[in-house]
Amino acid sequence: MIEAMTASTVPATLNQSVAHCRDVTRAHSKTFYLGSRFFPPRQRDAVWAVYAACRDGDDIADETSGERAHEALAEWWQRTQRAFQGQPSGRPGDLALTWAAQTYAIPLSAFHELHEGLLMDVRGHTFETMDDLTLYCRRVAGVVGFMIAPISGYHGGERTLEYALHLGQAMQLTNILRDVGEDLARGRVYLPRSVMARHGVTDATLEAGVVTPAYRALMRDLSALARQWYAQGRRGIPLLHGSGRLAVATAARAYEGILDDLARNDFDNFGRRAHVSGPRKLMMLPRVWWELRTAPTP
Repeated sequence: MIEAMTASTVPATLNQSVAHCRDVTRAHSKTFYLGSRFFPPRQRDAVWAVYAACRDGDDIADETSGERAHEALAEWWQRTQRAFQGQPSGRPGDLALTWAAQTYAIPLSAFHELHEGLLMDVRGHTFETMDDLTLYCRRVAGVVGFMIAPISGYHGGERTLEYALHLGQAMQLTNILRDVGEDLARGRVYLPRSVMARHGVTDATLEAGVVTPAYRALMRDLSALARQWYAQGRRGIPLLHGSGRLAVATAARAYEGILDDLARNDFDNFGRRAHVSGPRKLMMLPRVWWELRTAPTP
């Protein structure tokens, strides 16, 4: 078992593992990394450990296929379980996950749901309804809220976790709307077929890569749902403890800014990736701080 340690007593191998997790977070999600910087050092290290573990599984689902993907994902899940049992492998980041899981009440069940969500990708799940997409967003991102809330500390019980779930789902739906073109190139379509049909959008529409009025309406519809989830999720931020409130609020506001950029670009997500620049993120900070100062306690 890795005992709770101060920075001065943490073994170099654990420091190296945390540094690996930090680098993974910074390289793969500048928005999440920005938010993480507002956590105190100990919590920040745990947040990086969680992110890197999730990213490890996500990369398997994105970068491998067939039997190899199933084998690699099974191996990832076994390593994750061993990390929670205090038996980390020698892989970078596993030691940090063991430390984080023993320091904070991070539920292994959340990683189990993530595993189920990644299996949906590996198996080539077809998203027929909005319920299908909502379940996917819950599994691959919503449950991350269950992992981060215990690190931050919170009150409000299950209600707070439900808010955290909605916030994670909003971020995942934002990713999906941002990445339609990139996902299409990998042979993946996350847009629910029933919602596409309601707006008159077909597979041929997507393959043509042309932003039609019907496609804009589809994007507005799903963007509105994402914003609804953001609004629901933000209600739980005041229930977090300490600087975790600012960390999560910053990440959420920056992520929602991707939807703003997508709309400014007329919802063309085929040839351009919507994003929020570094300076624009920094300009958001005063607004985020003020919103936290004036937010009513739910």
